[in-house]
Amino acid sequence: MSHYEIYALKFSGPFSSSGAFVMWMKDWETLCERNYYFWCLKSPDRTILVDAGVSPQLARDRTLPDYVSPARILEGIDVDANEINHVILTHLHWDHVDGVTLFPHAKMYVQRAERDFWLHDKMALRAPFTFFLNEQTRNILKDCDHEGRMSLVEGDRHILPGIECVLAPGHSIALQAVAVNTEKGIAILGSDCAHLFRNYEEEWPSALIIDMVAWVNSVNNLKSRVSRPELLFPGHDPLMTSKFHEIAPGITRLV
Repeated sequence: MSHYEIYALKFSGPFSSSGAFVMWMKDWETLCERNYYFWCLKSPDRTILVDAGVSPQLARDRTLPDYVSPARILEGIDVDANEINHVILTHLHWDHVDGVTLFPHAKMYVQRAERDFWLHDKMALRAPFTFFLNEQTRNILKDCDHEGRMSLVEGDRHILPGIECVLAPGHSIALQAVAVNTEKGIAILGSDCAHLFRNYEEEWPSALIIDMVAWVNSVNNLKSRVSRPELLFPGHDPLMTSKFHEIAPGITRLV
């Protein structure tokens, strides 16, 4: 089975906020930074994206700092957005999925429960949830669903050689982490199960958790599956930019 290389691609940031945003009920007076990422998995046989970032239109609407289109960033590792066939959507929050329009030929893998909640459940239209998914992005995802571009996953499932989706709810209804076969063993992109490496190290969540019990169980599960602790990656930590080898502007190789 082929090994994958894992690249973190920063499309916006840094953002500054109270430390309590990324460390629940801690560090209120401390300023903390975070970046916005998506990820690319490359093997000799295929190239896979994990999440899709944000489109230029939404980046303008939200005035995202130092934004670069995900399609443009990928050029730094010789990847053409039009040739992407597989995008794994870890969950359906705007900063992870709005950029799907940049990858018009891709099949998208998402947990069925995640799709059902955000696109079909009226609860998702209530005020607290619209923080995570705006109407514009929801309509984009509905179009993709109607076009048959969403491949629905139920629980843990190997979707491609060396790639497994791992159900990890807590931050979202049915967030899925991505377990990847690499030269160093099984690495896991946990997305927003943890915003920072520190969330995993201290087993302490961010403020953005909708089910705390599920989150604790998800962290235990991901830690038990990864080959070594340093191969469990969070969703927004600036260390993924500063502590790993830079391949091109905004791109670092994690494994």
